[in-house]
Amino acid sequence: MQQVKHVTRAAAATLATVLALAAGNHALRAQPPALQLPRPSPNATVSQTIGITEVTVRYSRPGVKGRVIWGKVVPYGEVWRTGANENTTIRFSTPVRLDGKPLPAGIYGLQTIPGADDWVVILSKDADEWGAFSYQPDHDALRFHVKPAQLAESQEWMGFAFGDLSDTSAVLALRWEKLEAAWKIEVDTPRQLVDTARSTQRWQDAAAAWCIQDGTCLEPAGRWIDASIAVEPTFSNQRAKARLLARQNDFKGAVAAGEHALAAAHAAKQAPPPQQVKDLESQIAEWKRKG
Repeated sequence: MQQVKHVTRAAAATLATVLALAAGNHALRAQPPALQLPRPSPNATVSQTIGITEVTVRYSRPGVKGRVIWGKVVPYGEVWRTGANENTTIRFSTPVRLDGKPLPAGIYGLQTIPGADDWVVILSKDADEWGAFSYQPDHDALRFHVKPAQLAESQEWMGFAFGDLSDTSAVLALRWEKLEAAWKIEVDTPRQLVDTARSTQRWQDAAAAWCIQDGTCLEPAGRWIDASIAVEPTFSNQRAKARLLARQNDFKGAVAAGEHALAAAHAAKQAPPPQQVKDLESQIAEWKRKG
């Protein structure tokens, strides 16, 4: 009997524990999800590819809401989070240059010190801070000055936008109320492309074509094309050789390489696109006139 009582009490204790856990889980399941309300300064993200470099800005967008912004809501001469709520951040997928100064790839806190006639732009190594309350100057990765400009029309919500885009640069502009502060982001796209293409012949062929079209990184493009021709002469790589030589003003060499490319096209089991052949024939005729 003593053993039966002992087992019964143990079973009762176990059952009580199971019921308590079940009741707790039910209570957790019964709780409604957290209520999300609109933020007074909503989150925003803007991204831009410059050449092969990804640039992304994450920030919150305060509104004017009838207030005097510059010198009041945003005091002059003080570090500003350049937005609202969490730290505004900017991410670069490759090394860049800002105001002509080099900056490694990475994520940075984007702070500013606004002034009536001059702004300081700060890229901080502290990207995870809340606002600019714990800003430390000795953690700056880079800082530079820009001149603010007046906008023709007022912009209610603060925002960032990219403009003046090319393969090697873009301008990032902050606009709010009737003011704009903008700065240029530069990337060395030809060098990045060369570094990326070194490992794979397929990438080298594509990179060489881009270099020839852009008129940059022609020396490595020539090495890649010669290596490709050494493996197997084709219409594609010999046409690239002809275009490269023409870029270098060696029109006689371009004609010779172009004619080799046409011969390869006629001998190929799978003919290249007819328009490419026609375009090359026209180019050869032009090179003959120039050479």
